[in-house]
Order: sequence, then C-alpha cells, then structure tokens
Amino acid sequence: MLMLECGVPWRKIKEAFNYQTSKLDGLLLSHEHLDHAKAAKDAAKSGIDIYLSKGTKEALNIDGHRLHTIESKKQFTVGSWKILPFDIVHDSTEPLGFLLASGQEKALFVVDSSYCPYRFKGLTLIALAVNYDTEILTNNVTCGHLHVEVGKRILKNHMSLQTALGLFRANDMSRVREIHLLHLSDANSDAARFKSEIEELCGKPVYIGEG
Repeated sequence: MLMLECGVPWRKIKEAFNYQTSKLDGLLLSHEHLDHAKAAKDAAKSGIDIYLSKGTKEALNIDGHRLHTIESKKQFTVGSWKILPFDIVHDSTEPLGFLLASGQEKALFVVDSSYCPYRFKGLTLIALAVNYDTEILTNNVTCGHLHVEVGKRILKNHMSLQTALGLFRANDMSRVREIHLLHLSDANSDAARFKSEIEELCGKPVYIGEG
C-alpha cells in the first residue's frame, strides 16, 4: 500500500490508517511545501520509507535510512507498484509528478504544477490538482480581492481549468475509469463547474478532493 503526500499532522494520518501505518510500503512526496510534506519527519521516525527528489529532501532538511532519493524519468518499484517520477512546474525545489502502474492499473498523480509537459497512454485513474479558473482569478485581482503578486504566483505555479482541459484532450482517456480533482482554490475556482465541464469533455466520473 502506498501513501501519496503527507500534508497533515502525523497523528491524523495514523488515525486515518486505524493506527496500522506499518502496512504502508512507502510514502511518495511531490515537493517540500508543508501542505504536502508536513508529516515527513514523523513518518520517517515511524519507520515509513519515503521516496522524494534530492531537492525536496534538502529543502525539508531531513535525512536517515528511511529517505530514498529518486530522479525524474528513472523508474523504481515499491511493493507491487512500478513508479515513474517526472518533473513538473512549480516554485519548489525539484518537484515531481508520478505515473504508477500495478497489474492492469495505471494512475497519474500531478499536484501543484502549472502544466504537465508529458503525455500518457493506458491511464486508468487520474488525480490532478486543478487550482483555479482564469476568469475568476482575473476578476478577483481586478476587484482587489486578490493581491496582484499573489495572482501572478498562482498563474505561474498552479494549473488552471483551461490547462487541465487541454491535458485531458491531449491524453489517451480510453481506459480511464475516474478522475479526481485536487487542491481547488476556495476563492478562484468553481467546483461544480469544474466537475461538469470535465465530465462533459471526458465522459468519465469526476470527484472533488479535499484541500
């Protein structure tokens, strides 16, 4: 069993796993921002093997035999999963997305990236951070609800609905069973609209994740 990200206190993660975290084969970290890696040190102390880029490891300032550095486009195996990390676009140190394959399953996991520069075949599940709608964000900046510099950072480092729709059009969606949308902005997105537009385009069920 794999865990992807650990952006909440370790206590909450243990509760979610019914205090059976020893069953985890490993933890994948995309980057060092605390809403994704808050519990990394505690996870390592608890005996969980963590897989992360060298840049993420250095940015978190953690070390130990439970830390395993991985590189973009170099596949590795954890439990029954073959994992191919790849570079993404975000204001962090060496952030990664992941393509995970096991048996007939092939899952794409991309968070906190302004776009995904790669194309994939045979996906069965997509988990994608779609943070904002360009029109909503622009209006918030224009009206003064969002600081101009904050708006620029979001545009540069997070994925818009419009970019996500392009990603879905560009990829092989024939085997995809479901799509999970992550990390929607409270102020700059519209969950119902995101869900309906993506379902209409892809013909697949879409679920909105928390956070």
